[in-house]
Amino acid sequence: MIDGQTTGLVLVEGISDRVALETLAERYGRDLEAERTSIVSIGGAQAVGRFLQELDPQRRDLRLAGMCDAGEERDFRRGLERAGLGPATTRAEMERLGFYVCVADLEDELIRCLGAGCVEQVVEAQGELGSFRTFQQQPAWQGRGSQAQLRRFMSTHSGRKVRYARLLVDALELTSVPRPLDRLLAHL
Repeated sequence: MIDGQTTGLVLVEGISDRVALETLAERYGRDLEAERTSIVSIGGAQAVGRFLQELDPQRRDLRLAGMCDAGEERDFRRGLERAGLGPATTRAEMERLGFYVCVADLEDELIRCLGAGCVEQVVEAQGELGSFRTFQQQPAWQGRGSQAQLRRFMSTHSGRKVRYARLLVDALELTSVPRPLDRLLAHL
């Protein structure tokens, strides 16, 4: 959490984003607590502007970074600009400020890096392959690609996104990490 000792602050939309980044930092051999860096789930992109504006002005020396989904990029851009952190009218400008955008969302990034076959192996190891196969047979999801089906499956049960965030990051080859996650941690 944020305290007087915190020197780095990462703002993410949800708990699964926080869990994925914490897990990846561990895999990279980083100790975010020792680095005095906190990853904070702000409860959705619409909260970023308010969160940044309420940040104690004396704490503006914090190394700020963040990550959002493509659909919420506009909220993050607007929040960064309103907080006076600099122009963020392009993705490149956001990245200069330490804020990175997932192509669709975290799950999409992880599924694309791992591939559907690997993700299905993780789902099977969790004893949920039967549930996933049942989900694939639902009329709304028949004929859609495995990646889209897996992405939606992650969101169909309470707590599943958070659990799979850790499991999928653990399954990654460290040479094939989604760009937003890798760049964000490199920024800190």
